[in-house]
Amino acid sequence: MEEFYTIVVDGKPVGPYQLVQLRDLNIKPDTFVRKSGMDDYKEAHEMPELRELLGFTYQQTAPQYFASFDQRLVADVIDYLMILLGYVILMFMLYLFLSLNNFRITVILTFFLLTFIRLIYGSFAEASAKQATIGKQIMNLRVVDPLGNRLSLANSFGRNFSKLISNLTLGFGYLYCFLNKKQQCLHDVIANTVVVKQRLL
Repeated sequence: MEEFYTIVVDGKPVGPYQLVQLRDLNIKPDTFVRKSGMDDYKEAHEMPELRELLGFTYQQTAPQYFASFDQRLVADVIDYLMILLGYVILMFMLYLFLSLNNFRITVILTFFLLTFIRLIYGSFAEASAKQATIGKQIMNLRVVDPLGNRLSLANSFGRNFSKLISNLTLGFGYLYCFLNKKQQCLHDVIANTVVVKQRLL
């Protein structure tokens, strides 16, 4: 079965073309291409047949699809809601076994730990094979280094605990993502990380 290719020109899909027709087009290594049967576009240099046809070499490049502020916000809300749900269930169980005074003290002390629980959970989750918390997985987001590689645990801890600095700026650290092309928050800049989307279109 013959395969057909669609390319992205000026942000719009053009085609389909047969493989041999691509030789006559102005395709560069970073041109986005999708062939029949593929779920998403790839850069031309990532496809073996195009490397052979057009003489490209494979290049490890920086991620192209950076997550927007609203996508990251929704992912964080999902994570916090899940942690809060776990907290409520735990408090309900403790309520059944503790005296009222001890229960009140426990509620107050553990509530202030929620932020640190989120930071620790985020650190391990974003350094895992999934490269994302559950909220980010639902939103199809991943946390990576500037070349798209998986974070080390140390780098992930650095990123998540740098969020304390973003919080101390009264939220400006998060809004900083509107001031740079990679949509990095302040803690991303500190840890040299980016949050990327899984799909182009």
